Amino acid sequence: MKLRQNVRHFAAKQALTMPVVGDVVSGKLVDLHTGIFLNKAPEGQREERRAHLDAFFDATMDSYVAGLEAGLPEAEARELTHIQANFDFFNHGWTEMMEIPGDELEAHYRRYENFFKTYDITIDDPLGAFTPADGIPDAPKTLEKRETAEYENAIAGFADDVYVEDGDGDLRKGGDVAEPENVDVSDAPGLRGNDN
Repeated sequence: MKLRQNVRHFAAKQALTMPVVGDVVSGKLVDLHTGIFLNKAPEGQREERRAHLDAFFDATMDSYVAGLEAGLPEAEARELTHIQANFDFFNHGWTEMMEIPGDELEAHYRRYENFFKTYDITIDDPLGAFTPADGIPDAPKTLEKRETAEYENAIAGFADDVYVEDGDGDLRKGGDVAEPENVDVSDAPGLRGNDN
């Protein structure tokens, strides 16, 4: 999968493992991700998906931290949460929101298979052990879209590794990018008060 990575991602990584600050950043990241993906959905279907996406992305914050704790580099820990989201989108038929085409889901799963198996994550159960005790809100499915999916927001051909695009637009294969020195946690989304 192709991901962007800059100092804000490393600041978020630090913040999400801190008390109090982690909750603020987590909430902001959930809002950001919900907004980004709802903007890819048909306008008339956005609000009916919002509560589901908010709860789903909130749960993936825990899988991100678990990935870091398992020793994954920041980009890989973040990528696995995006893969979980794409599983969920596929299961709902929300193909217009997917970042990878449906025929690459299995390859992405296999790359993180050990992690996913540890937490009972499958394509059919994208949250596995990270599913909240009270579940997540349902949202209407559009499974018919899977039959004629164009995956208009998906980028194919990146199933073999994580690809990181830095702030200069350079693309690097592999998620083990050196973390910048002296990362300021206040650069994390939600901590400066002016994040969009």
